[in-house]
Amino acid sequence: MKITIAKSAGFCFGVKRAIDIALESAARSKDRVYMLGDIVHNENVVKNIERAGIEKTRKLNNPRIGSLLIRAHGSSKKIIEKAGRLGLKIIDATCPMVKEIHNIAIDMDSRGYKIIVIGDYKHDEVQGIVGQIKHKAIVLQGLADIKKKVPKRMQKSAVVVQSTQNLEKVLKMQELLKERVDDLQFFNTICSPTRLKQAEIKTLPKASDCIIVIGSKTSANTKRLYQIAKSINKNSYWINSPDELKKKWLRGAKSVGITAGASTPDETIAAIKERIQEIAH
Repeated sequence: MKITIAKSAGFCFGVKRAIDIALESAARSKDRVYMLGDIVHNENVVKNIERAGIEKTRKLNNPRIGSLLIRAHGSSKKIIEKAGRLGLKIIDATCPMVKEIHNIAIDMDSRGYKIIVIGDYKHDEVQGIVGQIKHKAIVLQGLADIKKKVPKRMQKSAVVVQSTQNLEKVLKMQELLKERVDDLQFFNTICSPTRLKQAEIKTLPKASDCIIVIGSKTSANTKRLYQIAKSINKNSYWINSPDELKKKWLRGAKSVGITAGASTPDETIAAIKERIQEIAH
């Protein structure tokens, strides 16, 4: 059986950087290091970070001694300011590409543009973006939201995009927004790793009998890779560990394509490839 792993499969630059910062901080810090929620959306990575000594917390309520690790998705200004008031030092592991989205939103908001964010409303990255600006942003999850949330003849608006959104969907939304906003400043801030992953997953399913997409069910970028793959090849499956792989998926398959979300470790990809080889033999 031929097994092809997408060149872009696995960690992106921002995730790898955040993990490196986290592990280095855990090793160097004499005091406790906390992370508010998960540093990235992958259970295995989070467990490894916790084993290294970083404590996950859901709320910042009481004064503490130590540091707060800002995850790859970024965080709102309010959370960072609150951490400072509680006596915590800030260790910023926000992806530089997400930071750039923050900077654009802050700049355009200060210039009087209504900020529109295309993204998943409850996603950590989106909450971090809207939490940077003084005025309330509009969050659009899909095409239907435009008519509901964006008034006709809006005077001026600046659009930024969650870095892991589906490029095709975003371009369609851009065209609709042009019809409703007089002065539209559109910043397509989908990051280059996401663009590469999505480009590869549009070709891999055509050349493979079966597609395996690897990543956590909490990962937005993995979900989009799976959706694209499934739309092209119905024999596409989304798993997060070798145990989830089913023999019947590979029955009759001569070629298998593998891709993985931006938070998926190389060892998980290798373990699933090995399991596919075992089943094939």
